[in-house]
Amino acid sequence: MELNPFSHEFHEDPYPTYRWLRDHAPVYRNPDGWYALSRYDDVLWASQQPTLFSSAEGTTLETLDTSLMAPMIIFMDPPKHDRQRKLVSRAFTPRAISELEPFVRSLANRFLDRLEDQGGGDFVEEFSALVPSNVIMELIGVPEADRDRLRHSMDATLDRLEEPPFIPDHAFQAMIEMHEYWTALVAQRRARPDDRMLSRLCEAEVVGDDGQPTRLSDEEVVGFCQLIGSAGTETVTKLLANAVVLFQRNPGEWQKVLADPGAIPGAVEEVLRYWAPSQYQGRVLTDDVTLHDETMPKGARVLLLTGSANRDDRAYPDPDRFDISRGEHVALGFGHGVHFCLGASLARLEARVALEEFSRRFPHYEVDETGIERVHMSNVHGFKRVPFVTDGTRATRTSVLA
Repeated sequence: MELNPFSHEFHEDPYPTYRWLRDHAPVYRNPDGWYALSRYDDVLWASQQPTLFSSAEGTTLETLDTSLMAPMIIFMDPPKHDRQRKLVSRAFTPRAISELEPFVRSLANRFLDRLEDQGGGDFVEEFSALVPSNVIMELIGVPEADRDRLRHSMDATLDRLEEPPFIPDHAFQAMIEMHEYWTALVAQRRARPDDRMLSRLCEAEVVGDDGQPTRLSDEEVVGFCQLIGSAGTETVTKLLANAVVLFQRNPGEWQKVLADPGAIPGAVEEVLRYWAPSQYQGRVLTDDVTLHDETMPKGARVLLLTGSANRDDRAYPDPDRFDISRGEHVALGFGHGVHFCLGASLARLEARVALEEFSRRFPHYEVDETGIERVHMSNVHGFKRVPFVTDGTRATRTSVLA
């Protein structure tokens, strides 16, 4: 069996492929020369070896020339990664995250008001994409009038084709537009600082390789903004949309949520495990590695298939069952090790609050399965469109048709 992360068929359901890989080729070698690890223990171990499994040449299968991109910590190895990560870690402390909850809840209800008035709508475009993008852009300091345009540009940068060169022209154009936008905003904040994250990054100092403190360059600040803006939007957008589709297909689990909102944090973790928004992390080996009697050579690109690890029956009982009561586990939905998602706590807060408010406002809803549409991105899986209606709206439409 061949693993093709760009295949639209694979995007629809990668899990049979993953199961075959775990059972028959735990160290998979693609004919094009790259490798993939699919078992939970192997992915967990590799995630804890950041200098052996390097991120410096990009984290996707398609090769990106990171030297031509704004510097991002996701494309750095320790110790440089660790020094730069400290700059933004204070914005994501438990206290800082908990203080955001009233804002997140108010924002969620603002968008749910519109959906309630309409009797439904597109869950992605009118809710799940708007909550996280507005939260992270508020933190960064993006003017509200620019947020939707910037969000759509960020989405476009991730679009991929099924065949080489994989990255479409409109994705390259979106990358240019995003870079130009962030560069202009950095210049504005250098001239007129405010109390948001972008201004604090402009004023921050980092210790260089020579031990001397220096200010971040404009390009380094742009890199932070591009990474935090995109990562802070995509995961929760896809997680929430995955959740409403999964709950429709598993009504018994939805009843657990309605009966006890305290079950929602567990539901968030199970959605992350069952349909991981981020399916893999790309790495490049800095030395030969032998696993399961297969040697992967130095310089080889390796995919750490977290989406597969999450369904490994060696780590999870009955892994293909969606069960929000599964309990605590060392989840890989936000990565692991030094590259563990910096905003994981914020993502969990946003997802919890959004599902709390959605379940309160729409205990009875129905997704139009014929109208859902998937994204076709590199290592991001999820939905671009999820139309839904409320019970009341469906009843009204039925009576009119009758």
